[in-house]
Amino acid sequence: MPTLVLALLALLLSGCALPAKVPLGSPQADVIARLGPPTAVFALPSGQRLLYSELPAGFAAYNLDFDASGRLVRNEQVLTQSRFENIPTGTWTRADVERTFGPPLLLERVARFDGDIWTYRFRQNSDPRLAHVHIDRAGIVRMVMFTDELPLFDNARD
Repeated sequence: MPTLVLALLALLLSGCALPAKVPLGSPQADVIARLGPPTAVFALPSGQRLLYSELPAGFAAYNLDFDASGRLVRNEQVLTQSRFENIPTGTWTRADVERTFGPPLLLERVARFDGDIWTYRFRQNSDPRLAHVHIDRAGIVRMVMFTDELPLFDNARD
């Protein structure tokens, strides 16, 4: 229990250290010092992406894109209905999904689809939703489906 209290206290004290609040032009080293290590790091054609995900408990993931000189040029919250709707099925790969949205909340398989289903949690307005990205065995995105998040969704995974 004391560990939980200390973690909550640290979270409260770092209240201004949110990816959404990082201004464009910030140096990459300053961002990492302020936010801590990212969930994932990806090379981009003209720089690097730091991905900060709030999953599994949260509903957001931020792509912080840096140019070749290490300055922040884009800061985007990507776990949105429109971002998932605009995935180009048939051409995007598993790597494209991971580079854009980060690791999934759940990785599942079902009998009617020959591949993996990556599930992401997000909010549409204030409603908790789930995006299910179907990736076939060849690593190609075949479809994206949406469902409402059920009450006690987290408890169903135990």
